[in-house]
Amino acid sequence: MNLHLLKTDKINEGVTLQLPGSKSESNRFLILQTLYPNLRAKHVSDSDDSRVLIKALDAIKKSGKVRVNIGHAGTAMRFLTAFCAALEGVEVILEGSERMHQRPIEVLVEALKELGADIDYLHHHGYPPLLIRGRKLTGRKVSMDAGISSQYLTALLLIAPGLPNGLEIELRTPLTSRSYVEMTVSLLKKIGITTDFKEDTIKVFPQEVIPELTHTIESDWSALSYYYSLLALLPQGRIHFQSFYPNSLQGDAVLPEIYNLLGVETSFEEKTQTLTLTRKTTVLPEELRLDLNNTPDIAQTVAVTCFGLGLKCELSGLHTLKIKETDRLKAMETELRKMGAMVKATSHSLHLESGNKLIPNVEIDTYDDHRMAMAFAPLAAKTSLVIRNSHVVSKSYPDFWQHFQKLGIQLEVIP
Repeated sequence: MNLHLLKTDKINEGVTLQLPGSKSESNRFLILQTLYPNLRAKHVSDSDDSRVLIKALDAIKKSGKVRVNIGHAGTAMRFLTAFCAALEGVEVILEGSERMHQRPIEVLVEALKELGADIDYLHHHGYPPLLIRGRKLTGRKVSMDAGISSQYLTALLLIAPGLPNGLEIELRTPLTSRSYVEMTVSLLKKIGITTDFKEDTIKVFPQEVIPELTHTIESDWSALSYYYSLLALLPQGRIHFQSFYPNSLQGDAVLPEIYNLLGVETSFEEKTQTLTLTRKTTVLPEELRLDLNNTPDIAQTVAVTCFGLGLKCELSGLHTLKIKETDRLKAMETELRKMGAMVKATSHSLHLESGNKLIPNVEIDTYDDHRMAMAFAPLAAKTSLVIRNSHVVSKSYPDFWQHFQKLGIQLEVIP
């Protein structure tokens, strides 16, 4: 389904939205909940990725020998690889979409093999699909490259408390997307697991049982980024959001600091767990320079915001974007240029010049990537545009277009 977004320079005032639960937090908790069944979770993400993970975990628990297809869900691929490797007696073929079979997983597989895992590559060395024969992992220490994807590290951390000897991970290279690893460690601590996180070493101690606990998943800050962008591109507006915390575990909670520079003010009402975004009058910086190594998921949003504002920006620390649902750096360069931007992507950065023209009614290709669709949607505050294959938003945020309509953004379905 393609959507034509009509230019809308005013939104409905005072709307309150309930965004989905954090996908990152939900998927971590789903693995922990399977290891410790006395855990309970509220406000779990209803995203495709979380649904895929729930379905896969149910299938693995019901049958010792199963074939699991996780589609485009990269988090599920990484987390399930470690989970299945440590689950004695199972034999799982773990596969996904064509793009998933192009996304590397060797760093994680080799680390698991150091711990005693039995994993084979079925097609190409270093890439899914995988044949995993679960066994008790008795290794207690592993060394790994931490600069490619934080999900490899998180996958190990999530199974670590269930290993007989716990786990010590030595980080051979600087850690990328550090905030996501810190989220994982914080969740482990929250459920009662003892951890020790130093600069280049993480230790997780074994624990068979934990106290009964009900945890409410915070709303997703990555999803919130698109509303920061929308308000930054509008002359005025205010939107309220439920279930957000000022002391969030999510790395994308840096958004208030970034968008304060771009004219969006953030306030919290702690009693009701309500966050409010308000467009304010501000003098924009001449240039926005950001290292997004710890928060790469908001790079597309920030780049599109700067383009809509005619603001020069230099975004670095983006090397992980090349192995996402698509090569996001290349995709952003292509689509921004179609809209009139002077932009250049490298293997780890994005450089946007100021004063770009804005071409109306451009068709934005989404590359089966939910964040491509949602990042470009706020440009409706500046011009009309078409989002192709708009349904991809369901990967993380199924109600995205309905929420945009609730705000007064005009959408037309194009057959």
